[in-house]
Amino acid sequence: MYEKFGIFIDGAWTSGSGTAQVMSPVTEKSLGTIATASVAVTQAAIEAAAKALPALVAMGGFGRADALHKAADEMIARADEAATMISTETGKPIAQAGREWVLACDQFRWYAEEARRIYGRTVESRVPGGRFEISREPVGIVGAFTAWNFPAALPARKLAPALAAGCPVVLRPSSQTPGVAMVMVDCLRAAGLPDGAVNLVVGNTDQTYGPIMADPRVRKVSLTGSTRVGQQMIRDAAETVKKVSMELGGNAPLIVYDDADLDMALDAIVATKYANCGQVCVTPDRMFVHEALYERFVEGFVARTSKIKLGDGLDPSVGMGPLINARSLETIDRIVQDAVSGGATLAFGGKRASAFNTGHFYEPTVLTNVSDDQEVFAEENFGPVAAITSFSSDDEVLARANNSTMGLSAYAFTASPERARRTVKALKAGMVGINSFALAASEAPFGGTNFSGLGREGGSEGIEDYLDTKLAQIVF
Repeated sequence: MYEKFGIFIDGAWTSGSGTAQVMSPVTEKSLGTIATASVAVTQAAIEAAAKALPALVAMGGFGRADALHKAADEMIARADEAATMISTETGKPIAQAGREWVLACDQFRWYAEEARRIYGRTVESRVPGGRFEISREPVGIVGAFTAWNFPAALPARKLAPALAAGCPVVLRPSSQTPGVAMVMVDCLRAAGLPDGAVNLVVGNTDQTYGPIMADPRVRKVSLTGSTRVGQQMIRDAAETVKKVSMELGGNAPLIVYDDADLDMALDAIVATKYANCGQVCVTPDRMFVHEALYERFVEGFVARTSKIKLGDGLDPSVGMGPLINARSLETIDRIVQDAVSGGATLAFGGKRASAFNTGHFYEPTVLTNVSDDQEVFAEENFGPVAAITSFSSDDEVLARANNSTMGLSAYAFTASPERARRTVKALKAGMVGINSFALAASEAPFGGTNFSGLGREGGSEGIEDYLDTKLAQIVF
């Protein structure tokens, strides 16, 4: 499955210095052997990036735009291969995998055009005969670290803006789902970028993360991962004063007001909650439903949840695949059992799926009468568990929704424009969806506040973290 790939350095695939097995979350068997990097191999990737920097800058925004469009063309031609790889490595349904690859392609299309729009400006100077010229330059080499749950979308969000800005990249994808990043990098190889503009290493933390963080030539690092890892990266980046941007954990509140279109809300919420087996940072974790709708909401939620088919994501009829590994399965089961022991009501699911002899399958689960301080509600559970509680007033629910250290996304369903505007203003989150979960788009800035991260990916804002601002005072 990985035979034609490996470690990618200086425009070529190489064998690396070691090997590792990639395991299927469906069968619990090996999908194949991948090459892994040593410290020396990772340092070679950084050297290649350093060599590529002048050539990538010299291409100019228009040249880089052409290359990114070529990469997107190649990605579209290999869409079936990529979707199959995503579904095989993660277990997510093939339709979701295909949509993820389309989103990744769109990142390269968007930032191809942003590469042409890296503007400076001129400011009148108070010095006689002078003027200030403000220009934007690439920050330099970028270290990009991505998680396993969206193995195509997450690398694309980092590679596309970095390359558009003129920054060479050393990409370190998750070793649990490395294949689709390899396909993406192979598409970039065919796009006409300078050798070394894109490099890929896979391996353990000491061999990959450590050298990237220690090298002063790496001027920026970008992470999608846990808050704990992000905090450590901030500390490590301080040693060489690197720029950092990161999308970390979430614990998204969802408010269903008493004037919401209940059927529309339920259809959207159930589909979103169980996408990728609930392993989505922006999924609604804390569901607050107005007491006037509560019983009907729970009834409708359970009815829809009961129709979800579990299985191998490569089967087009499957609606939900497995969790990524055994550790996640054990964690989710513990969280659910603790919630029930603490007084929550198990309305549906709540155990490992007995129909499967292998794989990390857990039933889509609905918990009601959940208290705000229970772990399943107070922390990101990252699994197929819907935790539902009720509320009685707007002021009450907004205060409860904001009672979190996280601030990635938040959602509300209402028929009132006035209530929608008040909710958007009141909620402490980097992104708010009203009657919609469609937050991830190449043209929109994606990211959070507080413990959920720094910076934005997507939109015109997404390229900013890959650029330095230079000021020149010119007097004649």
